[in-house]
Amino acid sequence: MSEKLDKKLDKKAEPKLETIDFGASTNFGVHLFQVEIPASRLGTVTITEDYGYRGLEGGNPSCEDRVILQRAVWSAIADTARREFNDRLKTAKLLTGRWHTGINLVDRLLGKELCVLAWAAETANEDQIPVICSKWAALRPEERWWLFTMTVAESGLSEDTQRGWRRALFYALSDGEKVTSGDRKRRRPVETDLFSLPLFMDKEESHSETAKL
Repeated sequence: MSEKLDKKLDKKAEPKLETIDFGASTNFGVHLFQVEIPASRLGTVTITEDYGYRGLEGGNPSCEDRVILQRAVWSAIADTARREFNDRLKTAKLLTGRWHTGINLVDRLLGKELCVLAWAAETANEDQIPVICSKWAALRPEERWWLFTMTVAESGLSEDTQRGWRRALFYALSDGEKVTSGDRKRRRPVETDLFSLPLFMDKEESHSETAKL
């Protein structure tokens, strides 16, 4: 009886994580991504990495624009990203989000995954984008993080379109046909711990968690 009561008290004592938009912590100065969607249908959509407190340390910038998308490209990939992120947020028992005009805040890890999708789609045509979205959705989160790390090292700024890994992402994800749910199941086993990855952790913890996988 005492043990059950202690467990209930422990659960009540745990602070509830407050988030906004797509899993972004409401704490001031956190490292996250911003997606700026203009009111004009003709305006471009900008995805920016905001380093928070880590910005301006050791000569680092406070933020960097990762990609600028034409509105038609953004509209073609936005729903795929929304569904993927909300599924993960629901599993983590966090509030889900929706894209809206203005600044959208995105959790640091989800923002990296969004950049991979945006980089692959930025120069694609309307026939290639569904294939890119399908193949991106079939990737594991840690696979997307790795692709972000490789790409951002040499071609991660908004002006780096069609350079290095940025261009490689386009070819890798646009080649072939859409991945069906059946294909995805045949290609990889069920992973019960896939969504147990914490959305909010320090850089060191993230590296440790990825190493275990």
